[in-house]
Amino acid sequence: MLCQGVMQDIHPSGYENVRANVSGAGAERGEAFQIGRGCIRYNLINQFIMEVSVDLTKHAFFEGKIVPLGDAKINIATHGFLYGTAVFSGMRAYWNEEKKRLFVFRPFEHFHRLLNSGKMMAMSIPYDEEGLTQIMLDVLRTDNWQQDIYLRPTVDKSDMGIGVRLHDLTDEFSLFVTAFEKYVKNDSNAHVTFSSWRRIDDNVIPARGKVAGAYANSALIKTDANRAGFDEAIVLDSHGHVSEGSAMNIFMLRDGALVTPPITDNILEGITRRSIIELARNELGIEVVERSIDRTEVFIAEEIFMTGTAAQVVAVTKVDHRPIGAGTMGPLTTKLRALFDDVVHGKNPKYHSWNVEV
Repeated sequence: MLCQGVMQDIHPSGYENVRANVSGAGAERGEAFQIGRGCIRYNLINQFIMEVSVDLTKHAFFEGKIVPLGDAKINIATHGFLYGTAVFSGMRAYWNEEKKRLFVFRPFEHFHRLLNSGKMMAMSIPYDEEGLTQIMLDVLRTDNWQQDIYLRPTVDKSDMGIGVRLHDLTDEFSLFVTAFEKYVKNDSNAHVTFSSWRRIDDNVIPARGKVAGAYANSALIKTDANRAGFDEAIVLDSHGHVSEGSAMNIFMLRDGALVTPPITDNILEGITRRSIIELARNELGIEVVERSIDRTEVFIAEEIFMTGTAAQVVAVTKVDHRPIGAGTMGPLTTKLRALFDDVVHGKNPKYHSWNVEV
């Protein structure tokens, strides 16, 4: 049975499922369908937090050229698939209805981090940041997107065969695009918990890069939190300090200063994190301090929020059933969310350089 698209659903209790929109008859629970490069299994649910549809009639950049997304397939013997030897970035582009324009948020910074992640994994591709940006624009213009979207550029070890290593392997760049709405539905009133899992250490897998295999750590963290009824989790590093969320950076407001863990506490060097720091300092005059955060400091913070490309700015109002501040989204978080939304939609001319117009 051929699928027209894929939707990922996350039940409020946290169970992640994939729903296939198939031609002809509806999908039954547990039935598997061929889709793109592999097979997905349908699992019926009644509610969901996030819905992402993948339209296989759209296009991707794959093996050096633009192809229909449905044709961008890898072999199951590919090294990156077998061992997680791939790096990626998550990028967003936002549709400005008033201007009838699509704006990609900070692509140079995203591609720069992608290339740095590749360096850590002994990867080399024949493109620099400008070249990757041009590929991105070519893909986006091919499909004339006119809505908010998510872009996933990836570099993977594309040779086939068995053998754990990074050297003497071919590195391949690819990119696909999908429509995208909210990553966390409850993004203005999130209830989070401290995870029993620890954040990966930089001496185990490069924490500051986006290495595909490392996201098994994030998946363990997120699933356990969701299944326990929480929206997200806070993860500690090996020293017991706050590191980040399952896949988001974290900020807390304490005694009038905005505090966030430093890049040496095993965090991802987030593009949204960097942007929020600049907006808080330059637009709101808020002191931003990068330092280690103890676990119990979180309980007495005035405000907490998490940031990420997919999530944007998520207000945390409870941690392990303890209200943060008044137990509602605070004024600083509210202002930063509005500021960030204007910037990414190309509505703030002061930050025009952060966006690339398609």
